[in-house]
Amino acid sequence: MLLGQTPPDIILSHGGIVRGDTSTPEIHLVFTGHEFNEGGKLIRKVLKKHDSPAHFFFTGDFYRDPANKKLIRRLKRDGHYLGAHSDKHLLYATWEDRDSLLIDQATFTTDLANNYSEMAKFGISKTAAPYFMPPYEWYNKRISQWTEAYDLTLVNFTQGTRSNADYTWPESGSRYVDSGTIYDSILAYEQNSPHGLNGFILLLHLGTDPRRTDKFYYRLDVLLTDLEQRGYTFTLMQF
Repeated sequence: MLLGQTPPDIILSHGGIVRGDTSTPEIHLVFTGHEFNEGGKLIRKVLKKHDSPAHFFFTGDFYRDPANKKLIRRLKRDGHYLGAHSDKHLLYATWEDRDSLLIDQATFTTDLANNYSEMAKFGISKTAAPYFMPPYEWYNKRISQWTEAYDLTLVNFTQGTRSNADYTWPESGSRYVDSGTIYDSILAYEQNSPHGLNGFILLLHLGTDPRRTDKFYYRLDVLLTDLEQRGYTFTLMQF
C-alpha cells in the first residue's frame, strides 16, 4: 500500500499503520517471536478454540530454528497470517531519538530479504505476507518508506494498553508490568475509549524470558471470551 493511498479509516503513525477501522468491532491479534517460543502451543490451542485467526510476525532466526518448525507449519495450516519481523531483530533507531537511524537502507533491505528467504522455506512469499512489523516495534518514517520501497506495508501495534509489556520480568524494575495490570488495561481502554477496541492491533508475545513466570498468554482464553462477550470478533488485517 502506498503511503499516500491509505484509506481514510486507517490510522497512521510515522508512516506505519497502527489501527484499522474504528467503526467496526474487529480486533487484529498479533503475536511476535524471536528468541522464545514456549507459549506457542497454548496460544494455538486457544485460537483454535475460539476459531480466531491471528498474525504471527517472526524473525528469520525464529523461522530457521529447528525447534520452531512444527509450530510454524501448524500455524500456517490453521490459516493464521505468518509474516516478517526482521531477520536478526535489529534496532533501527536509538531509543532516545527515533529519527536517529542506526542502519542504512542497504542493511535494512538485506536483513528483511533474509527474513523472507527463511519464510520461503515454509512456502510463504512476499505476496502472501505483505505486512511487516518492525523489530522492537520501533521505527520512523524513513523505515516506513524503505518498507514501501521493498513492496511491503509496515504495521505496528495500537497504543493505549499495556499488552506490549507482557515480555517484561520482575528484574526489569520500573518497566515490569504484571499480567493482572495488563489485562485490566485492555478492558479499561475498551470501556473508556470512544471507539472501544474497534480496529485495534493488539500485540502480545509468543514467548518471554524465563524470568517472567507470570505469563500473560495463560490469560488469553479468558481475554478472548471477555472481548467476544463485549461484541468483538478477531479478524486478519486487510488494509
